[in-house]
This record gives sequence, structure tokens and C-alpha cells, in this order.
Amino acid sequence: MFASSTEEVTDGCASACEQSWGTLPKDKSGQNQTFSCVTSASSKQSSNEGSTSSRHGPSSGTASGQLPSSFRIGKPASLLLSSCTESSSFHSRGETPRHRRTPGSAGAPGTSYSSGSTNTGASVIVVVVEGRGLARGEIGMASLDLKCPELVLSQFADTGTYAKVITKIHILVPVEILMPDTASEKGKGTKLFNLITENFPGVPFTPVQRKYFNEKKGLEYIQQLCAPEFSTVVMEVQAKYYCLAAAAALLKYLEFLQNSVYVAKSLKVSFKGSEQTAMIDSASASNLELVVNNRNYRSDHTLFGVLNHTKTPGGARRLRSNILEPLVDVETINTRLDTIQELLEDEELFFGLKNAISHFLDIDQLLSVLVQIPKKETFQVAEAKITHIIQLKYTLDLVPRLRMLLKNRNTALLKAYSTTLEDNRFDMILEQIKTVINYDTTYLKDSFKMRTQKCYAVRPNINKFLDIARKAYTEIVDDIAELVNQLGEKYSLPMRTSFSTARGFFIQLKLEGLTLPEGKLPSEFIKVTKHKNNYGFTTADLMKKNSRCEEALREIFHISYVVICQLLRTIHEHIHCLYKLSDALSMLDMLLSLANACTISDYVRPEFTDTLAIKQGRHAILERIGRQQPVSNNSYISEGSNFVIITGPNMSGKSTYLKQVALCQIMAQIGSFVPAEYACFRVADQIFTRIGVDDDFETNSSTFMLEMKEISYIIHNASDKSLIIIDELGRGTSAEEGIGICHSVCEFLLGLKAFTLFATHFLELCQLESLYPNVENQHMQVQHTCSGDTGAESVVYTYLLNRGSSEERHYGVRAAEMTALPSSIIQEAKTNASKVSQQFLARHHTDPETQRQRAVYHLSTRLLQTARNSRLDPDSLRMYLKGLKKQYEAELQTAGQAVDAEEQ
Repeated sequence: MFASSTEEVTDGCASACEQSWGTLPKDKSGQNQTFSCVTSASSKQSSNEGSTSSRHGPSSGTASGQLPSSFRIGKPASLLLSSCTESSSFHSRGETPRHRRTPGSAGAPGTSYSSGSTNTGASVIVVVVEGRGLARGEIGMASLDLKCPELVLSQFADTGTYAKVITKIHILVPVEILMPDTASEKGKGTKLFNLITENFPGVPFTPVQRKYFNEKKGLEYIQQLCAPEFSTVVMEVQAKYYCLAAAAALLKYLEFLQNSVYVAKSLKVSFKGSEQTAMIDSASASNLELVVNNRNYRSDHTLFGVLNHTKTPGGARRLRSNILEPLVDVETINTRLDTIQELLEDEELFFGLKNAISHFLDIDQLLSVLVQIPKKETFQVAEAKITHIIQLKYTLDLVPRLRMLLKNRNTALLKAYSTTLEDNRFDMILEQIKTVINYDTTYLKDSFKMRTQKCYAVRPNINKFLDIARKAYTEIVDDIAELVNQLGEKYSLPMRTSFSTARGFFIQLKLEGLTLPEGKLPSEFIKVTKHKNNYGFTTADLMKKNSRCEEALREIFHISYVVICQLLRTIHEHIHCLYKLSDALSMLDMLLSLANACTISDYVRPEFTDTLAIKQGRHAILERIGRQQPVSNNSYISEGSNFVIITGPNMSGKSTYLKQVALCQIMAQIGSFVPAEYACFRVADQIFTRIGVDDDFETNSSTFMLEMKEISYIIHNASDKSLIIIDELGRGTSAEEGIGICHSVCEFLLGLKAFTLFATHFLELCQLESLYPNVENQHMQVQHTCSGDTGAESVVYTYLLNRGSSEERHYGVRAAEMTALPSSIIQEAKTNASKVSQQFLARHHTDPETQRQRAVYHLSTRLLQTARNSRLDPDSLRMYLKGLKKQYEAELQTAGQAVDAEEQ
């Protein structure tokens, strides 16, 4: 009897080849050649190999220059160029980072977008190139996840280019960043280079010779490698010179890095412009704790943690990507919302899909290795390729169940995915696999059982040499079992044969009420391990048989590998079907996850108009982690009142409320229901947050300087469709300067139609309501209680948002009373604060004419809003308009009373 003592996790990143490409070239010392991306001074003769068609283009010449040694990271790696690429090599100078098959995560723990709970290891390589001369500021980017065969291209040339590039790189969490060596020539980096190295200090940077950034070569690569079903991308990018140049350098580098080439017409290539999704900068993502908790980077107390109930790695990746880059297309958002609603209404569909999807493997990672042809054949490569074909069969065997569940559905998205899975090419691929692979072969995690599956994966009578090798292997395994039985009988001990990937076949002995002769194992047994009453050991004869078993296994895998490579040639013709399956699975998994979140908390489907209106909204993260239900609040922002100033004491809930609004906005724009009784949103193209920070000792930046940097970023990048959250601006300097800066920033933002929530302790800013009709004052309400025994007054926080400015005065002094400060100091502070407040109130004055204009402005904006968005029936609309009229007349009456008071 055989038993497995360990479980095997198959390395999905390993790959196989169709033929042996020979040994790698050696240098004079006998070592493998090294790859360096820095131009050698002695290599001028090859500097003109790239395209030089554009004076400012990405491929115009090269430049030499010694880079700091800190950029020559890692160990030498081998380079073997295939015959289909340039014959010139990357000239040797320094070293290149050596990548493992599964690269480790990049950056320090707790950085903006990386999370130990969400990532199994960063594996994205990013290439960035910027135009030169008059084209400075035009930036191309190409990225490819080593676990997902999708080449993503982007190009930036509009306002806020640098900020968008940095944000995009943060989202990708790269394991390595490549740039032209000229970007850091002679140690004088370009602005983009300096920004990247400053924002990603923990990510290896590799300079590449400029000649490899060749837009013509990039277009050729894409035409050669892009699967026909995604070929429309060629029309999109053929004039995007910089992203094409980045693609050329990336694909060339990947060929070196993975020592393999991609199969022709097998890659998914996509172009993603910045206008297709809302932008959330890295500081805002960190402030809102979208994917990383600021106190504990391992914690799932984040928006991702709240919404993540996915069953597959692809679904989790898609959810994370959507949270960091929400949608801006209302039609797409509503399509997702329709699907979630159907999932919630159909319990059988919800649980059926959830169960079916949970059995799927990581299809993206499987695809990634299936479309690569390694340049060198090894035993590990052969074994991995057999594993991959078994995984593919296992995956396709699950499709009929998923297909059945999606039949006759109502919503557009489920219908579309049902049509995708009805494609008979899935069945065609499976039938082709079954002509070679045994029907009962399936993917298992148990190491010994999986080894057996791989041995007998290929059907008998396909290759007579394979049948002979398997017969020999079976005989050796039987001999091992017989040997162990004989040893058990010889020593009268309950021995059994076990297997592990590390030791191969070995003997296990479990003592239950038995004692060993003389208290120890016979000397025949070697390499003994013990855990409690369990012994593991082997013998010299068993080790010899293990060696023979390994030799037989190598022969089996080698022959099976040749057979499977022939099978893969036919599968590659239909590879795009697997991309469609991957897309369907990840989207369904994400939508099921969002639907699952609705079953845990009371969420409502959002609507989209030109107004932000939330009834009894709640903080999604606080609701999940809090022992008590958080206090809910209403929110209303429209074009007529698009700037809200929020005041209130410390700890009254201002910051929590601001984050709550932003989180609800993001949830709505990814197609999720939101924690509220009713919710309506205007789609935001950018979401900015400026929330209090501490001094940054690493960059020698004070609180005030960090504030100014963040607010400067908002001012330079905000648009009329942005959502802006500002909390405690100007607190890092004197009160006079802080008020002055806040007032100036507010007046600038008031010139935009952006929705702005501005929390402050500077009550002087509340005067803006009397100057601008689109400003509205709100405050966090508190209650005062008095102790019957001592007469001491205390503050009770209600966490409720009300109209008007805060009536609270000197709440900082009240907070100080709770500390150990002497009472004399507290009393003196109260006296001084009262004098300053009286002077402020004496200056506070509202012009009656301004009040009248404000009343007219509010009436006009509400009428416009009603005309655009109202769904009321005639009677209800008539009642609403009467209410608007009464409200307008009341505001005019208030203005008239103010005039009378002035005349008196």
C-alpha cells in the first residue's frame, strides 16, 4: 500500500520546449554570458541598429554613460537569442537582476498598492519610455504579467502625464522596471526617471540600451504574436510610437529573461488609455485603505478585504484592479449591476456558479506557460508540460457544468458569457486532448497520485517506446512494494511504502503499542527521521531502486513530452478560446464576490445621474470590523451645491464621513451595491483625497510640505468631473497662514464644477457660504451633558451630520481639559479664546443682496436638476415644485428681514 506524506503544489511557471536548442553560449571564462542593459563604450558600431526615423522618437540613437552601481543589481543570467530576432546581443556591462520562476513581491511591506493578503508574489515587468526634445512629456508604457500572457500597452500625452504614469505603475505592483539608459545618462536623470526611482525605491530598475526601444520592431512583434481575435489592437496602436517602442524592449527582454519565446499568434494584446477608467492616485488609495490597511499590511480590513469573496486567483486580481481603477462608463456599470441583481434574486444560480467556479485553477497562469516555447529541454520542463496538459484537460472538463448554469439567463452579461461557452471549439480542444490523454486522467494535489497521473497521462498504444518504459517503471514500483513487505515480515514491524517529492519512495513506520528491538531501529535502516511515534527511513537497496525508478520516469516524461508537444501545436490554433474562458471566469467570480458582500450587509443598488445623493450611507470597512453598527449619514452634493465645508470638534467623525463618501463612490463605479438605503452618484473621472499626515523623516519633509505637495497635485490635475476630499488643510503652519492658504485653495476649487468635501477646524472658512452660492456649510453635531453630582460638563459625540456651521467653540480647549494640564492654564486658554471668538463674530456679516442672489441660484439649479433627472409622476412633480416655491419664498423673506434690520 502506498501513502503520500506530502502534498505537491505544481509550479505553474515552469515551461517546456518543442525541441532542444543546445547549450548556452559561454564567455572566455567558461561562464554563461551576462546580460547588461547599459551601452558599452566599445559598442558604438552597433548603436545604429535601431530605428532612427524620428528625431524625438524612442529609437533615435544611443548614449553611453556610467550608471550608479546601485542600478546594476542581481546576478548574471544567460542569453540565447533566437534566429527570429536581432543577431546583436545586449552588450555586457554590469549585471542584470536574476528572476526566479515565481518572483517575490516588490517594494516594502505596506506600500500603497501591494498587500500580503492579496498578492501571491508580484510578477509584472513594466517598461517605460519618454519622448525627447519637443516630445518630452509623451510617455509610452508596456507591461506583462509573467503569470498572465496579456501584453498591456498605454500611452500618456495629456494633462497630468507624470502623475498618471506613477499611479499606473503603483497599480501594477511591478517586480522590475525597465527604462532607456539615456533616461539616467551620466547620473542626471530625467524628471520621469527621478519620479520613478523616488516612488519605487524597493523595485529593481534596469536600464536598457535605447536602440531596443524601436517602434517598428514593436509593431512587428505585435503583428507576429497577437492572437487574431485581438488583432484590432494593431489599428489602435500603430500610431502610438512610444508604447510600441516600450513593447519592443519588453518582449526582447522577456525572451532573455524566461529563456523562451512566445508561440506565434498566441498573445492577448490590449491598449488601455487613461480615459477608460477613473484615476485614483497612490496617496488616495492609501488614505482610503483600498487594498492595504495602514496599520497592518497583512490585515484584510480594507475595501478589497470587505468585497473579496472570490474563489479564483483571476477573480481576486480583477477585483483588485477594478477597485484601484473604477469604471467611468455608466452602461458597463449598469450591466454589472443587472448581473448582481439577477444573482441575488436567483439563489440556485448564485450557489451553483459559486460552487462551479471554485473548482477552476488559475487559467491565466496556465495560459502563460502554454503559449511559451522554452529554448532548452530539461527533465523539469518535460514534467511541467505534462502537468500543464493535465491541468488544461481538468479545466475543460469543468466547462459543461458552467455552460449549463448560464443557459437561459436574463441579463446581457450572463447571456454573453453563455454564448462564449457555447463555442464548440472548447469541445474540439477537449476531444483533441482525449485522443492523446487518458479519459480518467485528472489534476490532483497529492504528490504520489499526481506523479502516477503524469506517468500514465498519455494513452497506451500511441508510442510503443512509452509503453515499454511504463512497464519497466511499474515493475520497479512493484519491486519497491515487495521489498518493503519483506522488510516488514523480516523485522515483524508494520512498515508501509510512502512517497514524497523530496525523498522519493521511503519506508514509514508507526509504532502503536509496539516497542523496537533493543529500543532502536535495525542498522540496515538509514536516513532516519522521527516525529513522535512516526519513523521515516530508507535502505541502500531502496535507494538504488529509487534511482532506477527516476531513470524510468525520466524516459517516460521525455517520450510523453514529445507526444504532448505535437498535441499542443493543434491546441495553439484555438488558444483564444481559453482567453475568453479566463475572462468569463474572472468576471463571474468578481460579480459573485460583490453579490456575496450584499448578502452579508444591507446594500442597495446605486443609480447614476448628475448628483451625489446618499440616504443613510455607512462606512463599508467600519461596518465590517466594528462591533456595533456605525452611525449612518445622508450626503447630498449637486452642481448647485458642489462645495461642502464640514466643521466639528476633534473625534466627531469628520474624517470617517469623508472616507465613507469616497468608498461608496468607488464601490458604485466598480459595479457594486453600496451600504446605504438609497444611493445616487455622478461618475467621477478622478478621486483625490488630502488627509492629515505625519512628518516624513526619510525624505526630510514636514507635515506642511507634504500637505502642499498633495494639494498642489490636486490643483494641477482636478477636473470638473472629479471628486475631491480634503481634510485638515493648513494645520502644519500658523493659523493666519493656514486660513489664508485654505481660503485660496477653496476659491480655486470653487472655479471648478468638481464635487468637493472640505473638512476644517478654521471656522473663518464658513464665511464662504455668504460669498458663493454653491458653498454649503455642514457640521458634525455634538451634545453636552452635565453631571448631577459634580456639575462637570462633558461632550457626547453623535457622529451625525447637520446643516450649518458648527456652533461649538473652543472644543480644542475642552479636549485639553481631558488631559493632565493644570486648571489655571485651561482657564487662561478659555479666556483668550473667547476674546478672539467675539472679534470674529463681530466681523461676520451677510449681505442681503447676496442672500437674494443665492436664493435665485438655488432655485434655478434645482429646477434644472429636476428637468434632467426627475422620474416623478405629474401629481408628485407638482407637489415637489410647490415645495421649491415655498423654500424660495422663505429664503427671499429672510433676505428682506436682513434689509429691514440694516435700515433700523
